[in-house]
Amino acid sequence: MTVGIRTSLPDTMAAVLLTGHGGLDQLVYRTDVPVPTAGPDDVLINVRAAGVNNTDVNTRIGWYSKRVSEGTDDDGTGAQGIDAGNDAGETAWSGSTIAFPRIQGADACGIVVAVGGGVAADRIGERVLVRSMPPRRNADGSLVPYAFDTLGADRDGGFAQFVVAASIDAVAIDSSWTDIELGSIPCASSTAENMLHRATVGAERVLITGASGGVGSAAVQLAVRRGAEVIAVCGAAKSSAVRSLGATRVIDRDADLLGELGPDSVDVVADLVAGPQWPNLLEVLRPGGRYVTSGAIAGPITELDMRTLYLKDLSLLGATYQPPEVFTNLVGYIERDEIQPGVAAAFPLSAIAAAQTEFLTKRHVGKIVLVPPPLT
Repeated sequence: MTVGIRTSLPDTMAAVLLTGHGGLDQLVYRTDVPVPTAGPDDVLINVRAAGVNNTDVNTRIGWYSKRVSEGTDDDGTGAQGIDAGNDAGETAWSGSTIAFPRIQGADACGIVVAVGGGVAADRIGERVLVRSMPPRRNADGSLVPYAFDTLGADRDGGFAQFVVAASIDAVAIDSSWTDIELGSIPCASSTAENMLHRATVGAERVLITGASGGVGSAAVQLAVRRGAEVIAVCGAAKSSAVRSLGATRVIDRDADLLGELGPDSVDVVADLVAGPQWPNLLEVLRPGGRYVTSGAIAGPITELDMRTLYLKDLSLLGATYQPPEVFTNLVGYIERDEIQPGVAAAFPLSAIAAAQTEFLTKRHVGKIVLVPPPLT
């Protein structure tokens, strides 16, 4: 899908700068940030919408540092991070160190408005979604195994009027969804699809924890799309909303999971929570079952009985690096109307503090999205 092409671009833009690790005061909204320039193989994108994700908060507070052991949903503040202004080593999702100031935003939906010299000019006007975790490539274009950068951490992201992306990582999309709906997709839904891809989920019984959040709610839809019978775990108040996404059964997150399901009762666990209940997730897996994770909102430090792992022949899978086909497949699902958007609320970019505050209450189902000001 293409839209009208602009003939001129401003020199400066509105953007939110993350100035250091810490609280919401580290987020500074400005309207005088220089518009970035596309490199030879890049495109410049006018951002129309960008979702809020756990990784934005985790990066801001430095939660990816191994010095942090708490979960991210213990209270309304996003749990504990490192001291403000302390880089603490590896604080980006990819394991790198954040360079400040940084424009965050792992999501970006927008329109290509300029291209580098090595990119076909007919890309201008395309509506695109940007890969949240573009894989690193060698000089010959081949992929560096399990190596990636993160949008909004290793490079500037979508919390701005403009973002630069490699042309190959700005995927054209032809859809009737609104910009806000598309802006809710890249990070959370590609994370969910990657978990299911890594665990080779098919028509089987799948348990999904944290099922009311952005990744969890996407995982419910995407697992149902694969023919799975989904058992979802979430707060009681969100049960009906999660069931409407296709879950066959919804279990309260405070319930005794092993008591509710019994041992050896599911084929796959897609976990975003970890924390104290983690040992029971392995108990409910059948022998030969698969556990896949891409989050630990209830706490990253867990206890493992190795006998459960080896006597049941379980597979434990981490899912962060995304093969390129994960994102392109996701775009295809949208274009064929095989999944539906899930937007809880939208805020102007200037209200990022209010948006993240609302995000941290965990009262919503689906995604909260930020909308940059339109170009004048």
